[in-house]
Amino acid sequence: MAAKEYKNKHFDAIIIGSGFGGAMSAHALINAGLNVLMLERGDWVKRGPHNWALNASLDLTPFYSMDSPMRVLEGGTKPLMGSYSCVGGPSVFYGGVSFRFREADFLSTPEIVGASGAEWPLTYDDFEPFYSQAEKLLNVAGVDAADPTEPHRSAKYPQKPSELSEISQKVGRAAKSIGLRPFQMPLAINYQDNGRTKCKACTTCDTFACAISAKNDLATVILPKLREKGLALLPNVMATRLNQRGDQIKTVDCLDKTTEKSFSVSADVVILAAGAMGAPHLLLASGLRQVNPGGDVIGRYLMRHVNAIIFGIFPGRADKENVFHKQLCILDYYFGHPSVTEPAGKLGSLQQMQTPPAGLVKGMIPKPFGSLIAPGVKLLTGLLAIAEDQPQFYNRIELNAAQKDRFGLPQPQVRHRYSERDIAALKALTKPAKKIMRRAGALAHYVHHIRTFSHAVGTVRMGVNPKTSALDENCRFRGIENLFVIDGSFFPTSAAVNPSLTISANALRVGNFIGSVGV
Repeated sequence: MAAKEYKNKHFDAIIIGSGFGGAMSAHALINAGLNVLMLERGDWVKRGPHNWALNASLDLTPFYSMDSPMRVLEGGTKPLMGSYSCVGGPSVFYGGVSFRFREADFLSTPEIVGASGAEWPLTYDDFEPFYSQAEKLLNVAGVDAADPTEPHRSAKYPQKPSELSEISQKVGRAAKSIGLRPFQMPLAINYQDNGRTKCKACTTCDTFACAISAKNDLATVILPKLREKGLALLPNVMATRLNQRGDQIKTVDCLDKTTEKSFSVSADVVILAAGAMGAPHLLLASGLRQVNPGGDVIGRYLMRHVNAIIFGIFPGRADKENVFHKQLCILDYYFGHPSVTEPAGKLGSLQQMQTPPAGLVKGMIPKPFGSLIAPGVKLLTGLLAIAEDQPQFYNRIELNAAQKDRFGLPQPQVRHRYSERDIAALKALTKPAKKIMRRAGALAHYVHHIRTFSHAVGTVRMGVNPKTSALDENCRFRGIENLFVIDGSFFPTSAAVNPSLTISANALRVGNFIGSVGV
């Protein structure tokens, strides 16, 4: 059905965004029998051999959209940054890593929280059954009881992972030789004979759409089933304003990007799942800061992890099999380590990284340097260090009313800087990563600092105190009874693992709440 046919229609719920928050909340609401409309600013990603091409990595595709560019005033690599826009959201291009937060990640540890006032109003136990449900829906492959810091579980992993590649075995032996406990990461990838195509262990997974639909992304395993059950999903439709009257969002203004026609829709419940960058943009542009007693935090406390890849440079091809090998994780440093005195307390994780495809390096690095460097990437493989970053009021998304995008929205501006503690935590993680690479046979190393916002969270945080949090424990927007925000922006703190499974679990939790008790 064309977007124009939805003009002035009323629904039980409108969901803005089709990523983990949007898709998983839709799952709960559709299965509760609600009439749901989902708005997605991007299009479907077609699957086929073209997804293996040199230019198929996300930032080189049309799904890295510059329709509504963000100006990065501090903390990025480029002055303008696009957004990831497609049906299924970032899941289509992610690497499938699906970690639960640890129990202690829901506690306010002073060394992380500082004076920020960040506080989770819930515990791990509130999330646990929904973690299990999300793992089942995404058919996550993992090894039970292998993770030394894993929180308690009520269900086993739905499937077993693939065999370790040769380079993964080598990295694993190197980590064990220095007293660490590597284990296989939980991955949302299909390794089973279940009627779907099994993973072929190609080298174009993370940042690539799966050519054979073996990755368990939302556009493959969740949204098609929901559409069969009645979900109305409109791609290429931009939500441009949330119209508030009293304590309700009465209508959502939309723009059909294909026809350039505007229309409005209404619903009993509006769920905002546009991502930690997109959600505050729409809230602020809709003038909703002033109706929220914690409105001053909207767009603030932006977190994105402090990340770096520690590449080992090997004397020959690092991955001699030329296969997928983003497989191992090391969490021995997650809560600190006896060998680390500064900083004290929580540090983060080390995750194995794939040897980057030569075509990606060639496409991302300006000419002629990309072409010169690309042949040498076969010598590289490494570990990704993810350190938990502190929530800081300074780090923010704000609006520039003088600069409008093609939809008439004010341009978002981003400012971000890491704290001294953030940098110290990353430095503490890079030391063992270098040692592991040396033990695995690397002659030297190269540290590549990541400045993207792919793990952005925290910009519309939940909390206990209405004056220091924009959302209550059910992610209801304070001051608006029928508005919920359930993408990564609800996080009070970032933990030090990938956020996708926690966003999924929370969306199932909140969707279950809405479906059972309404507003």
